[in-house]
Amino acid sequence: MKDCLFCKIIKGEIPSKTIYEDEMCKVFLDIDPKTNGDLLIVTKKHQENLLEIDEEFITHAYRLAKEKFYPLLKEKLSCDGLTIVQNNFYGPMVQHFHFHLTPRYKNDEYKEISNKDLLEDIDEIYTKLTK
Repeated sequence: MKDCLFCKIIKGEIPSKTIYEDEMCKVFLDIDPKTNGDLLIVTKKHQENLLEIDEEFITHAYRLAKEKFYPLLKEKLSCDGLTIVQNNFYGPMVQHFHFHLTPRYKNDEYKEISNKDLLEDIDEIYTKLTK
């Protein structure tokens, strides 16, 4: 895609703090981090969402998160945990499939915010999803 920010980063048209790269993905520091060491695992093939993404990439990305990046973040930054997020279609994000690997620290104050007033009763949701 011509104007895709991540495609430009992958092509080297925009600089990034790249931590790792292989034939399937590029991993770099998020320029708008939620915590220290916030990483993005980005597919090199322009695909926008979960409905388009290759399962091979998902498997590869999770293997990298588990075997390489979570241990690296624990060792080098002493994080206490890891939040993995992937958004689709909605929100202020680049429309190019990627995972956020956000290191978590006991006092990081990073909150995933939800408007509890908009939530329906869990039984109603269950009924909608199972009928």
